Amino acid sequence: MTGLLSAISVPRMIAACALLALAACAADNAPPAGEPSFYRNLTGGGVLDPAAAQSMITGYRSNNGLGAVTLDPTLMRLAEEQARAMAARDKLDHNVGRSFEQRIASSGFDARVAVENISAGYHTLAEAFSGWRDSPPHRANMLNKGVTRMGIAAVYSPKSKYKVFWSLIMAAPDDKHG
Repeated sequence: MTGLLSAISVPRMIAACALLALAACAADNAPPAGEPSFYRNLTGGGVLDPAAAQSMITGYRSNNGLGAVTLDPTLMRLAEEQARAMAARDKLDHNVGRSFEQRIASSGFDARVAVENISAGYHTLAEAFSGWRDSPPHRANMLNKGVTRMGIAAVYSPKSKYKVFWSLIMAAPDDKHG
């Protein structure tokens, strides 16, 4: 009887393995349910999750002994404008429209300190964050001890070789604006 069970079980095991292999292939094409938003591919119609970015950057700062940053509507708008300007011109440049200093000064955000990270070609928030973390000047901006607020944007540009343009602005209001 044991030999008969083994003979019947082997074809079933092969069929089960084949089904698992097919399921794994299908999973490669579709994101798994509950996939964290920082892995969302922004080239396929995905949308950046600013709260996930804020959480990721705050966690990184916390791991390095620094305080949290909060999302700021003015900085979000400025980051969006910068990412859109770079995408429209297909150019990675802090000064693609106006200089960073001019953009901050005319924004209504009276900054005591302000820094900006830009990038292009990263398709997910996780990739952009890792790229900034691994670049000494970008890392220094994320770990700037004086910043308390942030804005972030990613703009998809299908015709660009980069595909996605990123802008992260971190700042602190001057003392009179708290």
